[in-house]
Amino acid sequence: IQQHQEIHVVMGNEACDLDSTVSALALAYFLAQSSPGAAVVPVLNIPRADFALRSETAFLLRERGVPAASLVFRDEIDLRALHRAGLLSLTLVDHHVLPGADAALEEAVVEVLDHRPLERERAPPCQVTVEPVGSCATLVTERILQGPPGVLDRTTAALLHGTILLDCINLSPAAGKVTPRDVACVALLEERFPELPARDAVFGALQAAKFDVTGLSTEQMLRKDLKVVSHDEAVVAISGVFEDLETFLLRPGLLQDLEAFCQGRGYAGLVAMTVSFNERHEPTRKLAVYSPQEPLRSTLCRALEEAAPSLLLQPLASPGASVVAYAQGNAVATRKKVLPILRAAL
Repeated sequence: IQQHQEIHVVMGNEACDLDSTVSALALAYFLAQSSPGAAVVPVLNIPRADFALRSETAFLLRERGVPAASLVFRDEIDLRALHRAGLLSLTLVDHHVLPGADAALEEAVVEVLDHRPLERERAPPCQVTVEPVGSCATLVTERILQGPPGVLDRTTAALLHGTILLDCINLSPAAGKVTPRDVACVALLEERFPELPARDAVFGALQAAKFDVTGLSTEQMLRKDLKVVSHDEAVVAISGVFEDLETFLLRPGLLQDLEAFCQGRGYAGLVAMTVSFNERHEPTRKLAVYSPQEPLRSTLCRALEEAAPSLLLQPLASPGASVVAYAQGNAVATRKKVLPILRAAL
């Protein structure tokens, strides 16, 4: 700020999963090499203290020799101060709608790269790339491959390769996430860097790291993959939970933990979404809606039950009146598709 240098921040969404992290790191690295001028800074959109909970991300970066000390986290940079000083340019990857708490940063957004359905238009000169691919890392890979030759190195290629494989469930059509563009990007990366490890090995290691919740408290499990939707006063958390839903709902003291988690963070309710895969990479999805406020709980449940296309929900046993649990028959409806339903309900 004192040197009045423009800072171009590339930032993923507040869940800060592997796709958001690698998309931000790879695109920032590309921009820093191909468009000198501004200082380009990839920012991981969580506090540093939460990084250990992103087990698959920590694993892949460690495997590829990227030290955690070289990363910049959201609590280590004051984006609002940079914006007030007129020095901030912001590129959003893996999301295109800033949460309410970041609304003041909207006018700093110069580019969006995302793979979820467009929820709001952006006026020029903001550059918008929103494409329905399985992984945002696919869009970043395409962008880098269209740039100057030689920019893509082995480390970046390995990060992108692993991310697309994990996001697209090892390119399995049965999981309902992969597109031909994801497949093409993985093939191109393997063609350029034949020494990349085999797909099955990469996916297996990342999947094991992602689903390793050994020793995590309920609060840590809910924070591990967390997104938020809000409207007016109501803020609702949506947590990806990496454990079977029935197992999760049987945790000792769960209702007290849910209440403490929501009260401590100002959430009116919480939706927990679980997914597991069989040996053919076919997903099984379940979800639970928690709120001590009956009207909100009913509103969210009704929206999910009446969603179109249908989520094919079947009621499951729950640990108390404040929790409503379902098996989700529509297994290709990921959190990306459920988020707009919840946002509309609020």
